[in-house]
Formats: sequence, structure tokens, C-alpha cells
Amino acid sequence: MSQGQPRRGEISIGGQEPIKYGDVFEVSGELAGEVVKPEDAAMMQAAETVGLGHTQPGGPAAVMQSAAKENELAGIVSHGEASDLTAQLGVSVTDSHLPGLHQVTESVAGQVVAQYPSPAPPSPPAGGAPRTNIRDVISIGEALEAVAFTAGDKPVSRSDAAAIQAAEARVTGGAVAVSGGLAAEAQAAASANELTMSNENKITLSDVLSDASRKLVGGDKEATREDAERVVGAEMRNNPAMVTHPGGVADTVASAARLNQEIYP
Repeated sequence: MSQGQPRRGEISIGGQEPIKYGDVFEVSGELAGEVVKPEDAAMMQAAETVGLGHTQPGGPAAVMQSAAKENELAGIVSHGEASDLTAQLGVSVTDSHLPGLHQVTESVAGQVVAQYPSPAPPSPPAGGAPRTNIRDVISIGEALEAVAFTAGDKPVSRSDAAAIQAAEARVTGGAVAVSGGLAAEAQAAASANELTMSNENKITLSDVLSDASRKLVGGDKEATREDAERVVGAEMRNNPAMVTHPGGVADTVASAARLNQEIYP
């Protein structure tokens, strides 16, 4: 077993006992005793989608989703709930190219939970030193496009539209949705959904965000911590429960910002 490889097959609720990180990953200390919660899984799913372009089959996000679902079905945790350590320290997905070593490393709260080989990296830029991390920085548009995978089936709500507007504003530098822009489309979708009874007929995040980079007025930019703070704040302020949606706009932009900070701290 490679370092931090998930212990798949150990996910069992067994007498209503919660599934903890120590049950499914080779971790130690406080993290081992933390219960796996839905928001944790959503954060890892967003990090994998943003960092790798997809969710790794059988990887940490999939394992965490299974564990969190069992815990939620057993009534041990609530939907959207996060563990204390992951809320504080977050998750990360990095793709490293070092001499004799080229691998993806996934971590939860600073502890490695999976390492596996990644495809061969591209050649270093001409005239530049090789980078220890080959993944380019993630733009706001790319993060929004990743939402189409992590929460694409979710009907667009006013909190989603507010988060998308905040993201677009960080690109354009303006506070008002630009006519014909991505935020304007999201706001129109949210308004239409409020008048639509059937979920099957509602406009989803995938419908709005699948081509977000092209739709952003004024180009695109690297996702930063300041961007994430604005987007998270906008989504929370416009949600009656004052929370962000797991794997949604705010979560994914925040994951992109964290990953960017790891590349260029």
C-alpha cells in the first residue's frame, strides 16, 4: 500500500458508530479521531476536480463521500457539516515533478491520505527553471467551470447567483453584474427557477457554468484568497442558513485559491 492510500472496504457503520478518518485512511493524531463529514467530502471533491480536472476514481474524495454519506444516513452528522480540522486546515491536491518522482499527493488537514503516479509532465518553459509543481495556477473561470462537475445538477439559487456575481466582479473590478455577462445569466436563472415548480425544469449550475471562462466579461484571472473571501461572503449572505453549498461556487473557488497558494505561496 502506498503512503496514505485509502483503506477501501473498511467503510461500515457497525452499530451506529461514526466512520472516522482513522477508519478509512492511514492518518494519526487528532485527525484519526475526527468523524468524516459531508462538507469534508465536498471540499476534497472540489479540490480534485479543480486540481486534476476530474474526481479520481476510488480516490480520497470518493472514499470520503461514501463515509460521509453513511454517517449522514445514520443521523450522526448533518448535510453541509464539516469537521473542525478540515474547516481550519482544509484539503489539498498537488501534482509534483521532482527528480525520479512524479506523483499526485492528496492531503486532509495537513496529513497525506493518498499518493499515486501522475501522467508525464510537459517540458519546462524555454529559458526557465523547472517547476516543482507542474500544475498551472487555477483561474476563477476554471474554478467556476469545475462547479459544473461538483454541483452541476443543483438548480441555480439566489445565493449561487450572488457568489457568481462576486466572482465576476473580482475579474472585472465592478460591483454590478455586466449586461450579457455570466453573473447576469446566473441572476436570470435564479429568478426563473423561483417561478418554476418542477426541479426537472429548473436551470442548473451546469447550464450556467459549463463554459464560464468564455462567458466572463473582461477576461479571467488567477483565483486568490481575497477572491475566495468575497465569493464565500456573498454566497453566505444570500443563503438563509448562512452556509455555503458543498462543492458549490464558494467551496470550489476557495479550493482553487488554496491550491494556487500552495504553488506560489
